[in-house]
Amino acid sequence: MRKKTKEKKVIGSRDKADLPEFNLFDLPCKIDTGAATSAIHCFQVKLLEEKHKEVISFRLLDPAHDAYNGKEFRTSNFKEKRVKNSFGQSEYRYVIKSKIVLFGKAIETEFTLADRILMRYPLLLGRRLLRSKFLVDVARYDISFRLKNNTENPG
Repeated sequence: MRKKTKEKKVIGSRDKADLPEFNLFDLPCKIDTGAATSAIHCFQVKLLEEKHKEVISFRLLDPAHDAYNGKEFRTSNFKEKRVKNSFGQSEYRYVIKSKIVLFGKAIETEFTLADRILMRYPLLLGRRLLRSKFLVDVARYDISFRLKNNTENPG
């Protein structure tokens, strides 16, 4: 007897997602099958010590972004990881876990905290998030966002 495989959702080359833990909604994101880990644009990342525990402090997006809320976030639930950036150079980044909402479902995933100021999209969704949940159709876009807003999907 064959195991029933879970049906994968089709996602386009770009979309808009919600990060409710950070009070960010309809955040533009690029779907990137070339990236292993998802990444979110942040700045003012600092490693601190609070009550004999390492904590990172960071702000998401930047003041020029429409969704910027100026809020400082802190967490002790992080790790540091070596990743290759979009220019192929290795660098160390902090990695946090958070929930992202796509197609009305909250999915916990890892995000590297990255300076994406020069990038078009503040949020990048990588293979670890996409694997086993989504199929990518590069000819489509905003599928989850349109479903959320009950509008018709193209093609």
